[in-house]
Amino acid sequence: MPLQIFCCFLIILETVTSNMSLNILKMESEYVKELKNCIIKTIDDRALDLNNISQCIWEHPEICFQENYAHDLLTTFLEKEKFVVQRKTPLETAFIARYGDATGMKVGVLCEYDALPELGHGCGHNLIAEVGVATGLALKEIATIYPDLKMEVIVFGTPAEEGGGGKILMIEKGAFNETDICMMSHPTPFEIPAPMWISCIQLTVVFKGKPAHASGAPWEGVNALDAAVNCYNGISMLRQQIKLTSRVHCVIVDGGKVPNIIPERSELSIFIRGLVKEDTFDLANKVKQCASGAAAATGCSVTFSETQPFYDSIKTNPTMIELYINNAKSIGVKFYGDTMASKLIASTDMGNVSQIKPSIHPCFKIVTPAANHTHEFTTSSGAPENQVHALNSAKSMAMTVVDILLNPTFLEQIRKDFQNKN
Repeated sequence: MPLQIFCCFLIILETVTSNMSLNILKMESEYVKELKNCIIKTIDDRALDLNNISQCIWEHPEICFQENYAHDLLTTFLEKEKFVVQRKTPLETAFIARYGDATGMKVGVLCEYDALPELGHGCGHNLIAEVGVATGLALKEIATIYPDLKMEVIVFGTPAEEGGGGKILMIEKGAFNETDICMMSHPTPFEIPAPMWISCIQLTVVFKGKPAHASGAPWEGVNALDAAVNCYNGISMLRQQIKLTSRVHCVIVDGGKVPNIIPERSELSIFIRGLVKEDTFDLANKVKQCASGAAAATGCSVTFSETQPFYDSIKTNPTMIELYINNAKSIGVKFYGDTMASKLIASTDMGNVSQIKPSIHPCFKIVTPAANHTHEFTTSSGAPENQVHALNSAKSMAMTVVDILLNPTFLEQIRKDFQNKN
């Protein structure tokens, strides 16, 4: 073949190959768009059902480990949607609901539904449950219509986030072992994709003294309330010396029964938080020194106990959260930069999940005049105008799963991120 003809042949071949590659990319892009549109339509079509779930949970607030109404509502709904539901697994008010191809990528979507004492859903867990179910429904729909995706969606019902560490107890029982990725999202006054979820120790301090008649013979008593007040004041002074990312706060839950008896017993409940667990443990030791000093000053004895599981800090997976942000922006969600991250410093047992599985736990902004854990936020978590924000978060999480399913390099990078998380 003459060289000139051969060169022309190569040019034609390169052009054809290039066009074929462009066509393949275009087809792949159209497929992604088709799947994401399916997710959006599914959630929009089920908006009333999803709102009903949120409203029912909001109207029936239940504190940790007592979420029987929410548990039954969610499991019954998921069963009707053809999920295979394991009720009361592995905890009494937990559940595991599955749909899809068990040989494919396993996507863990987590729901919370416990309320706060006296405040009701002042942290918006009714919306968290709704978002989790909405994400599960959307992924179930694409798994049904497009079985070649090879995915199993697993919706986890996780009780007792507001004290009790439900997810931690579930981890101990191996509930999340099979998942490839885990995700959930949380309502707050800000749109924060990677908030500063910090670690937390819940410490109980008990002082023991000696009772006496407070008027007739006060010198015979050893005042346990004085020890508690001394400890509280010591912690208050300690705060000026702690890191900006650390927190300590406490209440006196027992200070005696009647004024005319020197209190024999007092008790403080203390939350100690740090950006990483080393900071938290270091601060906990300083708090214990405050308590020991108060005991020595008043002649009381003191005991310490960690009454709740240790909440670890969250490790947000950078690849997953970047996909989430891009998908959220594609449906009109606005982000305001990393400065918003400093507006929320809180703790969650989702941190423990993120230490064993690649995870994200973004915050989605709802319309509210107040911060979480207030009466005003309780009202906002049940307000109809916040439905769109909850459902946008669900759409963004489900679309993120589509990106990971259709591009194996994403899952590979997610795993690398996780292995290098420290």
